[in-house]
Amino acid sequence: MKKILLITLILLSNLFALQINQRSVKNGNTVLLEIKKQNISDVKLTFDKQNINFFKNPFKENTYYALLPISYYQKEKDYRVIVSYIKNGKKIFEGKSLKVIDGKYKSEVINVPKTKFKPKPSRIQRTKKEYAQAMKVYNSTSKEILWNEDFIYPLNTKITSNFGTKRVYNGKLKSYHSGTDFRAKNGTPIIASNSGIVKISQNRFYSGNSIVIDHGQGVYSCYFHLSKMNYKVGDIIKKGDILGLSGDTGRVTGPHLHFSFRIHGIQVDPLDAISLLNQLKS
Repeated sequence: MKKILLITLILLSNLFALQINQRSVKNGNTVLLEIKKQNISDVKLTFDKQNINFFKNPFKENTYYALLPISYYQKEKDYRVIVSYIKNGKKIFEGKSLKVIDGKYKSEVINVPKTKFKPKPSRIQRTKKEYAQAMKVYNSTSKEILWNEDFIYPLNTKITSNFGTKRVYNGKLKSYHSGTDFRAKNGTPIIASNSGIVKISQNRFYSGNSIVIDHGQGVYSCYFHLSKMNYKVGDIIKKGDILGLSGDTGRVTGPHLHFSFRIHGIQVDPLDAISLLNQLKS
């Protein structure tokens, strides 16, 4: 009887090692997976075409975590998340069901001057170069976590445009809103959502004066359309530092802060990501 009970407990321990914070997720949002288990290694997950490594959670003992970003364009259907790890020399697999659902994002009509909207060869070359440079940064994953406090919003003002809104420029559907816009008149101080290292600090065609912070382990926060930038690439940032001042640089219709997040290279809802990241400590 004792032997049967022991075997049952071992099986249950393996069965419930993997925890997922939700069973359905909107496109453009992020999923948190955690494994609480001792003496395991090489923890990874596979979702559709994504392969993501787990990291040790520095805030919880014997716990590993992974952030699974869901693309805005991810097909809506049922998926299987497969997690593997090595324990006692054996590779163990666990799986969880995950359903991607429609975020039901609204549409927004934006009219911009033709001089900023109509592409020119020089602008096309510039934006392609800037995009390639940025994606090289976003697709880089450092092993170290660079923050130890909860994430905060960069401004405490009205949100004027939410993440995911379909962007209709001059009557044509061109894209979706890749971040959250905060109301901010020219010269408003913009603070860092959390600690990290500046990886981008430059003027870009679409986003204007831009600062991007690497928070470690594939997490990046972005602050666009600034009128002034206080930091350069390589600078160490602490949570709450004033990164610069809001403005209307880049392709915009007026001054505001565009705040966005990238996780493992994929654009996700920054406010949802903040809520999720703060769960790592709870």
